[in-house]
Amino acid sequence: MLICSTILHMLKRALGIGVFVFTGIHATLAASLALPSTPYSYTVLDQELSAALQEFGNNLNIKVNISAEVKGRVRGRMPDLSPREFLDRLTTLYNLQWYYDGLVLYVSAAKEAQSRLLVLTPISFDTFKAALDALTISDERYIVRPAPEDGLVLASGPPRFITLVEQTLNALVAQAQPRAVETPPRDSVLMLFRGSSTMSTLVMRNGRAEGPNSSDLPRQDSMARKPELGPQ
Repeated sequence: MLICSTILHMLKRALGIGVFVFTGIHATLAASLALPSTPYSYTVLDQELSAALQEFGNNLNIKVNISAEVKGRVRGRMPDLSPREFLDRLTTLYNLQWYYDGLVLYVSAAKEAQSRLLVLTPISFDTFKAALDALTISDERYIVRPAPEDGLVLASGPPRFITLVEQTLNALVAQAQPRAVETPPRDSVLMLFRGSSTMSTLVMRNGRAEGPNSSDLPRQDSMARKPELGPQ
């Protein structure tokens, strides 16, 4: 799939190798959401929450994807906060989650959070976690941890985060699969007998017939016969 191919390319570029080396689990954030430190003043009398978030993105030149489940209204003046604090305040007040993948800021309702139990085989957890860190998918706010059973990992977080986690795992598994070696087809030789006189050789190459080559065999009616004896 195109998605798997893109993730594989990103993995190779991020790490520069085909096998990942993991030296420890670190609490890392996702792709950096670069926001200014100056206060973000925002005053509204009565506005849809989704519209306020969209305007937030427009003012800061950030693409924002807002789930249809993000509902509510913003009323009155918000305190003067930095853009990051403003976003976190809305997240707390309206029970939201946000995730930035490096291109788009995804905002969803907390009730949309997902949990997945993923099968790692044949990938190790260390390899998987190292790939998530290298691609800046890991986020300390959301869960990616090995389950008690070997070969399993639990991932929990907003929909966009879970999607990237699953895509990364699928790409790693695809990369680890052995590639089948194509065996060249063998030629087949068929010996065709026609009656008692003629033999044909038919050669099959790549499923196609070549020939036939014929050779004459001695005819039975040309063979010497012992004369029959009449009655004595």
